[in-house]
Amino acid sequence: MMTALTKEWLEQRRTHRLLIVCLIFLLFGLMSPLLAKFTPELIKMVPGGEQISQIIPPPTVADAVAQYLKNLTQFGLVLAVLMGMGMVSQEKDKGTAAMVLAKPLSRTAFILAKAAAMGVSFLIGTALAAGAGYYYTLLLFEALPVGGWLALNGLLLVYFGVYAALTLLASTLNRSMLASGVTAVGFIILLALIEIVPAASKLLTGGLLGWAGRLALGSTMEPAWGALGVCLGLIAAALTAAVMVFQRQEI
Repeated sequence: MMTALTKEWLEQRRTHRLLIVCLIFLLFGLMSPLLAKFTPELIKMVPGGEQISQIIPPPTVADAVAQYLKNLTQFGLVLAVLMGMGMVSQEKDKGTAAMVLAKPLSRTAFILAKAAAMGVSFLIGTALAAGAGYYYTLLLFEALPVGGWLALNGLLLVYFGVYAALTLLASTLNRSMLASGVTAVGFIILLALIEIVPAASKLLTGGLLGWAGRLALGSTMEPAWGALGVCLGLIAAALTAAVMVFQRQEI
């Protein structure tokens, strides 16, 4: 397992996947408080924007948190799909999976090492975004509760994990990156359709992100332990399914 993880970690660095994740997360960690603070000023620069800006309330720290959540969830989801869709299918297509599995490496370790390497990349990227976002929010607005901010970013990691695990499952099911990407998008659309139902949304990523925003602002009301449990269950189920499918495939 450690040998496989070392190989995957080396691949994350040499293919610049780690660098891309870190740069994008750092960029939007920095930009989110800035966008929240200066959007009213930008609107004033547009012809007729003076009237519009008058009805917009002054930006607050809650706007900075909302902007941070919006940017990281959107781009984190895209990165999870782009990073994960070729992790297994590409190796099957090129024949490297068969070569690696000829060594004393279990198929379970093969899949879990890929999931762990992707998880570490997102952990580092989220840590950079969290540091940059907190610093600029402090400069432009006010200090956020440190514990709540850490909790928000921890829940964001769970959110990324859901889509990364589903994409890894999609990559295991297919032999081409294109088919893997289409399957992963299908999983995302299916999850989004389920979350249209308010009761379901409270137990999935919608409830998770709502709780994250409240924790960042220092509120302990309405904890969403159910959403956290379901999301962690989805990650475990997707990884288990990927392992089971891969064990039965001819490489």
